[in-house]
Amino acid sequence: MSEKNSAKDLRGMSAKELAAHIRSLREESFNLRIQQATGQLENNQRIRAVRKELARALTVQGESGIVE
Repeated sequence: MSEKNSAKDLRGMSAKELAAHIRSLREESFNLRIQQATGQLENNQRIRAVRKELARALTVQGESGIVE
């Protein structure tokens, strides 16, 4: 759904873009957890990758003082 972004790429985003990216990562994380619970998830590593990317985006958001 979304590609991996480095912290440098995330810092280049506007506040609205970053908030939208965080929202989409949270939705993807939710969908992956549902798939895992129902036994439909094929790539377990994707959950970890999405969590790490979400943490990276939230860190950048916190550094910049942006409030959702």
